[in-house]
Amino acid sequence: MAKSPKQKMKLLFLIKMLKEHTDEHHVLTTQEIIDKLADNDIHAERKSIYDDIRTLQDFGYDILQAGSRSGGGYWLGSREFELPELKLLVDAVQSSRFITTKKSRELIHKLEHMVSRHDAGKLQRQVYVAGRIKTENESIYYSIDAIHRAIQENRQISFPYLEWTLKKELKPRIGRERYRVSPWALIWREENYYLVAYDSASCMMKHYRVDKIGEVEVLEEKREGAGQAEKIDLAAYANRTFGMYGGTEEIVTLRFPNRLIGVVLDRFGKDVDILPAEEGFFRCRTKIAVSGQFFGWMTGIGKEAAIVSPQNVKEQYREWLQEILDVEPC
Repeated sequence: MAKSPKQKMKLLFLIKMLKEHTDEHHVLTTQEIIDKLADNDIHAERKSIYDDIRTLQDFGYDILQAGSRSGGGYWLGSREFELPELKLLVDAVQSSRFITTKKSRELIHKLEHMVSRHDAGKLQRQVYVAGRIKTENESIYYSIDAIHRAIQENRQISFPYLEWTLKKELKPRIGRERYRVSPWALIWREENYYLVAYDSASCMMKHYRVDKIGEVEVLEEKREGAGQAEKIDLAAYANRTFGMYGGTEEIVTLRFPNRLIGVVLDRFGKDVDILPAEEGFFRCRTKIAVSGQFFGWMTGIGKEAAIVSPQNVKEQYREWLQEILDVEPC
């Protein structure tokens, strides 16, 4: 029998069908393997299948045999990712705000190829998050790649910064052509991705929502602001910057009821200074970027949360609340 042009690809087809069709609950018998190879115009005999399986095992594939050669079958054991690991990745992709709906589907489809067809359906998990809003900026993936490359190559970047219009369209910010900054880090915070970069025009570190960044151009100029970047503890920076909105940094002492210790640790981390206060209460002392977002967070907790010091921050909080009360409805 003349050999098929595909005969040299027999090992590749064999491992492909084991990946796609087998797992611990589903095996392929030797005859099923022969039949599937024949469907691809590849001739095989039982003895050659046994030899091929041994070759793949010697190469490192975890191919297991269930039952006897006559009545059992073969299946692929360990893979690059186990099914529970892929389920976690699918959950993260599907619930992520900065990944577009289209890209979420594409990524999950690619993850499905890492398990058998029998398990692929289990990755369609339909994770629902109340009020989930997905970004519509399809260029975000290329932006992230360009930012990482600029950081690795120690180069500046430029980009247009986008904002929503009343027509629900993302357009470049009016009055500003392209931003030019030195990228130093990317931070994931409160369901959004942020670029932390040094702005030489204002001589300070700033952050930008990555899903609001347009097409990124990596420039030839070397990065600036190394001294400022070295001083930043990124974890602490993210914890004290509410909603990633900037503000004047202050050492602030806050008071909360003991039952809210979890809320405080979730917000500021375990390294925050915790001090006992009057019965049933504790105080925490931490550096905070004082802003309307911080005051909004305090207000959301309720009247049991209080700013103890400094006095100027207490007064700013009162003024902020009063301004809200003074707003007349239209």
